[in-house]
Amino acid sequence: MISVNIPGLGNIQIKFLVLDYNGTIAFDGILLDGVLENLNNLAKQIKVYIITADTFGEAVAQCKDLEGEIIILKNELGAEEKEAFVTSLGAEHVVAIGNGVNDGLMLKKAAIGIAVIGHEGASVKTLNVADIVIKDINEGLGLLSNTKRLKATLRG
Repeated sequence: MISVNIPGLGNIQIKFLVLDYNGTIAFDGILLDGVLENLNNLAKQIKVYIITADTFGEAVAQCKDLEGEIIILKNELGAEEKEAFVTSLGAEHVVAIGNGVNDGLMLKKAAIGIAVIGHEGASVKTLNVADIVIKDINEGLGLLSNTKRLKATLRG
């Protein structure tokens, strides 16, 4: 578990990280450099889930060495399915990271929602519900490794 006390938000006990795949931690189906190592380091403290429609069909192969779980969506649109998954974990213990329209509901539901503006861009709808917006996924994962960054960004 990762614990962070954020003035104005209180003490957040992070137990789960839920990430979108393509556009968030991968580009055109290929995992971005450094992501696997960063996720596996975080997996020593929290449970890591990747939830994806797997548009390019590469998620399982690309993440074969992930110390976490990959969930392939049943519904191609997936927004409600992602939100329900975050809820099932206990949203107050979840950090969710994504970039697409179908990530907005899970970012809004999670204790901390992080939107990534990566190589394929990000949905304005998702940006508007995020608590934090980042330009690089590895920097975003660094927020969880160094929680003083989270505190500095989110304090009231």
